[in-house]
Amino acid sequence: MADKLKQLKLAAVNIDGVLLNDTFSPVIHNFIVSRGGEYTADVERSIFSQPQLVGGQGMANAARVPWTAQEAIDVYFKEREEYTRDHPVELLDGAIDLLRRLRGLGLRTVSYGGLDKSHFDHFLGEHADLFDEPGYVCTNDFRPGLREITTEVFGLKYDEVLFIDDVARVAEVAKALDIPFIGHPSSFEHSFQPQLMRESGARHIVDSLHSIDEELLRTLDTEAAAHSVWHG
Repeated sequence: MADKLKQLKLAAVNIDGVLLNDTFSPVIHNFIVSRGGEYTADVERSIFSQPQLVGGQGMANAARVPWTAQEAIDVYFKEREEYTRDHPVELLDGAIDLLRRLRGLGLRTVSYGGLDKSHFDHFLGEHADLFDEPGYVCTNDFRPGLREITTEVFGLKYDEVLFIDDVARVAEVAKALDIPFIGHPSSFEHSFQPQLMRESGARHIVDSLHSIDEELLRTLDTEAAAHSVWHG
């Protein structure tokens, strides 16, 4: 049995884009360009990992439609429902193995994201035993939620939690708080997240969950103890 990690106590793993496939970026991109808008890195910044109404306003602005934030969100979710009929939501390759690996190294695990817990229950409920209470944290009211998950939900210090996320804005907040971070940006062809995540200064970026192996996790553990995750 592997020796437990020494510094890290919790792994907080984003749901959509890390544990589940990215069914958001393609819909957001189509929402904007199909209405004559321009899809840019700044547009992604205004939408991704934002509260729903903020993201909705960002989409409406980018698409140049005179809709309220709620109207844009309503249309977006209808279009996403249509998209997922042909591109179903599913677990990413390596997701369950990753959770087992994290727990095998002694970490507690929790998932988080902007949708309510029913989303987690539907797609990950059968794997609930791989998560610690509360299992899932809806961060819509306090996105991106790193501070709240770390200090309020789990009562931990910033150097005791590893966040794994697909959005550069989360990386930027992790850097500001000196929180250990692994990036898993979207592979969607029009996504700016890989570029933005590199620009954030994230040092650990992977394109496969299998790359988050024991060696990388032990490296993060050592760096977290030395406060060198972002400044090594």
